[in-house]
Amino acid sequence: MPSPTCYLLLNPAASRSHHRPRLPLPAAAPPRRRVHVSCDARRTGGGGGGGGVKREAIPAGTGKAKKQVVFFDAAPPVSQRGGGGGGEGEGEGEGKVARRKKENAALGLVRRLTKRTLSLLSNLPLAISEMFAIAALMALGTVIDQGEAPSYYFEKFPEDNPVFGFITWRWILTPGFDHMFSSPVFLGLLALLAASLMACTYTTQIPIVKVARRWSFMHSAGSIRKQEFAESLPRASIQDLGVILMGYGYEVFTKGPSLYAFKGLAGRFAPIGVHIAMIFIMAGATLSATGSFKGSVDVPQGLNFVIGDVMKPKGVLSFAPDVFNTEVHVNRFYMEYYDSGEVSQFYSDLSLFDLDGKEVMRKTIKVNDPLRYGGVTIYQTDWGFSALQVKKNGEGPFNLAMAPLKLNGDKKLFGTLLPLENSGSSNVKGISMLARDLQSIVLYDQEGKFVGVRRPSSKLPIEIDGNEIVIEDAIGSTGLDLKTDPGIPIVYAGFGALMLTTCISYLSHSQIWALQDGSTVVIGGKTNRAKLEFSEEMNRLLDKVPELISVNENKIDSKQSAT
Repeated sequence: MPSPTCYLLLNPAASRSHHRPRLPLPAAAPPRRRVHVSCDARRTGGGGGGGGVKREAIPAGTGKAKKQVVFFDAAPPVSQRGGGGGGEGEGEGEGKVARRKKENAALGLVRRLTKRTLSLLSNLPLAISEMFAIAALMALGTVIDQGEAPSYYFEKFPEDNPVFGFITWRWILTPGFDHMFSSPVFLGLLALLAASLMACTYTTQIPIVKVARRWSFMHSAGSIRKQEFAESLPRASIQDLGVILMGYGYEVFTKGPSLYAFKGLAGRFAPIGVHIAMIFIMAGATLSATGSFKGSVDVPQGLNFVIGDVMKPKGVLSFAPDVFNTEVHVNRFYMEYYDSGEVSQFYSDLSLFDLDGKEVMRKTIKVNDPLRYGGVTIYQTDWGFSALQVKKNGEGPFNLAMAPLKLNGDKKLFGTLLPLENSGSSNVKGISMLARDLQSIVLYDQEGKFVGVRRPSSKLPIEIDGNEIVIEDAIGSTGLDLKTDPGIPIVYAGFGALMLTTCISYLSHSQIWALQDGSTVVIGGKTNRAKLEFSEEMNRLLDKVPELISVNENKIDSKQSAT
């Protein structure tokens, strides 16, 4: 038979039997109601004897409060416990449990996949393979000419005569190797290597640092003797050892008879710094490849150009800044020469103007000394011969455009023609003028015979076919390369951090444990680098630990010294 269910009925009127002062009640106090407190749900049978339920009343004592404990022969129905909605509540509870199980299963699957992915990415052979693949693509990018027109690759890598028997223009243009450092293959390998570095940092380097930072005391002499270096010092004190270790730069911690010391913890953090620095370098390189602009222009002396007119985006992240509205004016272009006549250096005097026509910057640039303004860098890269100012029989000057002529090698040659007959004739003849640079002009007559050489600065006349010719000036043109590279600061910061963290990584992380075993100190230690130097350092360190002498031995030594 199930255990009876009890109801405890408290009579609130009994509280008036306590002997304590009472406050006066308000005049219109509402009538008190009897409160029923039950350990089970209220029965639906009504009052005290309703429902035909047999019960026995047992007095709970008379005194301060009148209480009754009522026993029933059977427990109330389940429907009465839940207020009539137990079945629906149980169904909802089962649904919640099922949903929770599904969520836990899905979460467990995600965790397993994440752990498996991190394990694959942090694989050292995979990371080394990625680095070799990136290096191979970089080498290939130096062999293949970058940024040329498609027709260039059609001509250099034809399908009817493949290079090495199989390399055609399709091998270059299809994967984007004509722009190697912004190609999807190259950027994808960079992203994969960055993911491997982050996975290795999370799964390997950070746990190593956490373990290294713990104060791990050893309480067993046997465990200490198993270290790479182990020694026992009889009649020594662990406190003396700790003082000497602090003098050698160790962080020392003691706990009872145990001692733990370490130094060089920065060497454990260094691999994390190396990984972060490499990620910075790759991020900067990616930003440079996908978010920069580049352009080149040949500008004659005295003319202008707008920066935005010559700049072309290199990737999807290239956004034109306001500085592209700046106008550049070439004030002067000139060259310096060696004694042999070869060009040694060339200069461009440039002025920058904003939209209001105000000069915001002026600088004379040369090779390896560019102009930088608002994130745009202007390099001096080339030179040319724009025009030749000539007087003919006192008339002019006439500006004759100089055309570049092809020569074998990297030598430059420019030429022009001063017509002496009607330009409408089908057979135009005139005076030919050739120049290798801006300092001397070679002149030929109508028959192509050499006549003489004149310097533009001399302004000396020369007679050719009955015409007096004077070379007034040689107007050069400057070859400029312009580019924006937002990733350069990130790359430089990454390389600086890489050099610093690489040096720090050579610091040895040394750990020493010691235990006071009676009058003997058991010492052990290990290090991750420079193991031979660590052993020598430990021997020097232990030689400095003082030996303890008992009182009796001290008296004997004193007597022997006295005799």
